[in-house]
Amino acid sequence: MKEGRPMFHKMKTDYMSWIFLIGLVLLIVELSFFGGGLLYSLAFSIGCIFVGKKFFKRTLGKIVFILGMIMTVATVLNMMVFRFFLVVLLIYWLRMYYKSKKNPQRMKPAFNEMNEGMMKENLVKVDVLFQNKWFGHQQTPDTVYEWNPVNIQTGFGDTIIDLSQTLLPKGDAVISVRCLVGNMQILVPYGVEVRVHHSVMAGRAMIFNQAYGERIFNQIVSYQTEGFTEAKQKVHITTAAIVGDLEVRRV
Repeated sequence: MKEGRPMFHKMKTDYMSWIFLIGLVLLIVELSFFGGGLLYSLAFSIGCIFVGKKFFKRTLGKIVFILGMIMTVATVLNMMVFRFFLVVLLIYWLRMYYKSKKNPQRMKPAFNEMNEGMMKENLVKVDVLFQNKWFGHQQTPDTVYEWNPVNIQTGFGDTIIDLSQTLLPKGDAVISVRCLVGNMQILVPYGVEVRVHHSVMAGRAMIFNQAYGERIFNQIVSYQTEGFTEAKQKVHITTAAIVGDLEVRRV
């Protein structure tokens, strides 16, 4: 059976290069002629998001955060570059739709009983500790829980992972957290070897009571405990944030 391919996989690389080049030129033109108002508006709205997130527990903080989001979306929608890419996507979709109607793709499944039996797999659904969320705070249970690897993306909110309430497996335990704006705290039991790889645009990092600068700007922090390489039980921690702090400490 012939597999279908996503729409953008069919777009030639040359076309995409030209589209992005024209978009870049339009962005430069827009910033050159309208940059003052555009940049000030965008900076102000992002500042509102940051301040609102910091005081999100208060009513005023929620209002400032929502206003910042609305102003950011409105600013992006008014950009010439956004409209250009929107028009390009519409034209490309109409072109692909016309071609599909003119020359429809015919697919004929070719299975026999042996191949069909070989392709079937028995799958068991595995529970996850966290979900991908745009907004909100997440943390592991306060009681004992079953360990599962963590691999999440979040928008705005804090994440707390306490490994002292679970039984880590022999070998590697993987934690991967990526967020836009938020703080991450990971609590590791004594005796467990750890490797930390953290990438951040603006924030702070505290790893086992060692602070790495008052504020980190567009840097990568990567450390591991002394016995990590030889350890039979270890934790890989990979985190990334646009704005936020990371704390890894023993419990």
